Amino acid sequence: MPEDLVEDLDRLQKSMGTGRSEVVRAGIRHVSQEQKQQLGERNSAVLMVTHKDQHDREVAGIKSDYEDLIRTHMHNKIDATRCVDVFVLEGPGDGIRAITNGFIANRKMDNVKLVVL
Repeated sequence: MPEDLVEDLDRLQKSMGTGRSEVVRAGIRHVSQEQKQQLGERNSAVLMVTHKDQHDREVAGIKSDYEDLIRTHMHNKIDATRCVDVFVLEGPGDGIRAITNGFIANRKMDNVKLVVL
């Protein structure tokens, strides 16, 4: 596990007042709930991705594969080294799931959050 994730795990453990196992269980429950969200034939969703600013090319590469789903894309710097990209998506559930999984699978992304509208 990368050192920054271990540090996050320790920080979450302290803030939640639990052990590492409970933090991992909470994370698994969270991901499981997201995966269970119903994506039907035609959907609208908001996808948020955070990453270090040097990984903008990875975002652009994934984005280019799904231009047909993207209605709006906003990019903003969070601080000196991190960025947030927000995508408003519209299209088939399989496509929305695919772009989301593309960002999740890329280890250079810090956080990926999908909200189905």
